[in-house]
Amino acid sequence: MSQTLKEEIIAYSKTIGIDAIGFTTAEPFEELRPKLEAYYAKGYASGFEESDIELRINPRKSVASAESIIAIAVGYPNRLPGAPKSVRGERRGMFARSSWGMDYHSLLRKRLQLLEAFIKSRVPEAECLSMVDTGVLSDRAVAERAGLGYAAKNGFILNKELGTWTYLGELLTSIKLPPDAPVLDSCLDCTICIDRCPTGALVGNGQLNSQKCISFLTQTKGFLPDEYRSKIGNRLYGCDTCQQVCPKNRGINTTQDDIILEPLKLKPLLEPLLTMSNKMFKNEYGYLAGSWRGKKPIQRNAIIALAHFKEESAVPTLKEVAVKDERPVIKGTAYWALGRIAGEAARPFLEERYRMEEDREVKNEILKGLEEIIHVN
Repeated sequence: MSQTLKEEIIAYSKTIGIDAIGFTTAEPFEELRPKLEAYYAKGYASGFEESDIELRINPRKSVASAESIIAIAVGYPNRLPGAPKSVRGERRGMFARSSWGMDYHSLLRKRLQLLEAFIKSRVPEAECLSMVDTGVLSDRAVAERAGLGYAAKNGFILNKELGTWTYLGELLTSIKLPPDAPVLDSCLDCTICIDRCPTGALVGNGQLNSQKCISFLTQTKGFLPDEYRSKIGNRLYGCDTCQQVCPKNRGINTTQDDIILEPLKLKPLLEPLLTMSNKMFKNEYGYLAGSWRGKKPIQRNAIIALAHFKEESAVPTLKEVAVKDERPVIKGTAYWALGRIAGEAARPFLEERYRMEEDREVKNEILKGLEEIIHVN
């Protein structure tokens, strides 16, 4: 009966937009314990993930009756047809591909809810619990053990058909279902993703130092550390470099009916973002996964992107933001950017504002802007 139900679940999953599905037991992920202990001990954690190791490795801490875990993968596109070009006077930023279209949390929950309803139509007494990204279990550890793919050196699960361009989720259930076998790692001696990581955040064996990862850094709300400002380029949210350079991802571009691509929003003009109201930001970008931290990190990153391009046409707006915006991170970053973009022409303004500003951190950023003038010259 369990094998028949498994086959029915697999067949049904194909009708609701699930690209890959795998099954594993609900036994603890003890092999993950030393990795997590080292991850936290080395200070690699982002702070966004669950910190309780027992919850992370033991599914039965979440569902006491759990016998099986059903892992799912949904592929997402990595090509943007009709993408506008970033040109002088109209510089644009970029949202990472995982934030294209509907927030993937909603997209996966919809599929998992349908899957759970199907299972309960067959086994009404079944206990189920779905998890997507913010759940306590490691989506990648579950997916790997369930045979969806193997953990590549960039830390992503690499599926033969989907590459690493996948959203992952899982469903814990009290039903005992035949488990699938893990997939053998085939990265071999390839280290392209590690070698090409802009900040050296990939430290080998699929381990990531989140504190150095651009994807994490773009989501922080404070001042971006100096050493990373020249690294993020025009990224507004996330980073795809380690996936873009992976040879296994070549030729893969999965699409979904409910992932609607809007090029002008996914590669937005940078300057208008700086003065966008909360209401406007929510209306324009609230449905994207990349908006979950609010507009402040996006605006800070947009300022850094304008500095990256040395976009002189943005100087008046940056001056306005530096003077009028009440948020120290945005004010300060704008002052720094002015020094980097305008060079000597920005000196009188920065020196005057240094005398007028009272916030210590903002004044420090003005000094950094004045230091940038030296580098520009």
